[in-house]
Amino acid sequence: MKITLVKKILSDGSPCKKCGDVLNKLESNDQMKFIDEVLVADERDLESPGMKLAAELNVNRAPFFVVERMGEAPEVHTVYFKFVKEVLDQKTNEKEELKEIMNDNPDLDYI
Repeated sequence: MKITLVKKILSDGSPCKKCGDVLNKLESNDQMKFIDEVLVADERDLESPGMKLAAELNVNRAPFFVVERMGEAPEVHTVYFKFVKEVLDQKTNEKEELKEIMNDNPDLDYI
């Protein structure tokens, strides 16, 4: 299995805040050891490796993870906590997972 993390640099040259948050979580939880490759999607350069991969996989949010397993189509994960639970098979904090999903989907609303 190969895991690629794609993080974004915004058009003004600043790093994506959410990407930084996810990187901090990966490092503080000792999960970077599972990441085989980190690519940068630089909005100022459509030919940057991360931008090309995002276009190829039709992904429009960052950060995202691409999981490649032998003989299978690549899986794309855009939610850190779901990635940790489903791919790394580690426990997550449900409250934090729901918060991330709500932040990523402002069109969702509580019932």
